[in-house]
Amino acid sequence: MQRAIQLALLGLGNVAPNPMVGCVIVHHDTIIGEGWHKEYGKSHAEVNAIQSVVNQDLLKESTVYVSLEPCSHYGKTPPCADLLIEKQVKKVVVANLDTNPLVAGKGLEKLKNAGIEVETGVLEKEARILNKRFFTFMKKRRPYILLKWAETSDKFVARKNYDSKWISNSHSRTLVHKWRTEEQSIMVGTNTALYDNPQLNVRDWSGKNPIRIVIDKSLKIPLNFHLFDQTQKTICYNLVKDEENHNLAFVRLDADNFLENLLQDLFERKVQSVLVEGGSFLIHKLLEKNYWDEARVFIASQTFQEGIVAPNLCRKPFHIEDIQGDTLFYYSNFL
Repeated sequence: MQRAIQLALLGLGNVAPNPMVGCVIVHHDTIIGEGWHKEYGKSHAEVNAIQSVVNQDLLKESTVYVSLEPCSHYGKTPPCADLLIEKQVKKVVVANLDTNPLVAGKGLEKLKNAGIEVETGVLEKEARILNKRFFTFMKKRRPYILLKWAETSDKFVARKNYDSKWISNSHSRTLVHKWRTEEQSIMVGTNTALYDNPQLNVRDWSGKNPIRIVIDKSLKIPLNFHLFDQTQKTICYNLVKDEENHNLAFVRLDADNFLENLLQDLFERKVQSVLVEGGSFLIHKLLEKNYWDEARVFIASQTFQEGIVAPNLCRKPFHIEDIQGDTLFYYSNFL
């Protein structure tokens, strides 16, 4: 199962809004097949693992380890539970049940009814953390929200004029570009967009660009800014207009419960995760409403003496790393 979880991680950034899934097939204590879900809309982990088995006759005496319950419904691909039944595998071991209402135990029920032995709960916690985005999306009916910011050693995220370049070092910035490839979308508030004119794309890493999300209630951001260049899918949430063009959507929301409405719209668009890169006002608001699941905070050695004060999480990090002189703190609010 540990190997199945390792394989599943290879799908990070490519399978959303599906969960990451890995599968290992074992015959008499020997691994004879492996697979993982590589891309949304393509074959699932179980299919890839079964296809990798050279001698298909061995499947009838094999145990299939899969990090998430095999699907039981027709979506982009046929049900994996049906394939396992067709191959007459001996046993299926599952880490987590699928909380998608379309599955939710139905896959295991199919297997049991077909006479296949089923075991659940193996490395359950590890597999749940693996799919923290998917489980949050299904349970809370909103995207998994990952907050990221850099602050000085005297606790400022920007100078008084909102200038924040560059607090963290080049190694930390490269790591952030890697993170952009792993999340489905990236979000900033109005001030960050106005003062930084960010591209919010992937430049220092290899991978696909996230969906850009910008909050601009009064449509203050000039249309010639990078965010509106239509080089990647972008959604601008505002109070003024609804308009959809190629790769650019303006979505009007009611002023009341603006953030709640925004997260609901992202849920309906099947956006499973959001990397929030600023600014300070937006991050403070998300923390205040407890709309966050993880935070990654860089603390650099430099000082500003005065400026925009950094958010305060008031909790202990679960992990700390040194990034060539910057200290990176990881915080979790995932249930």
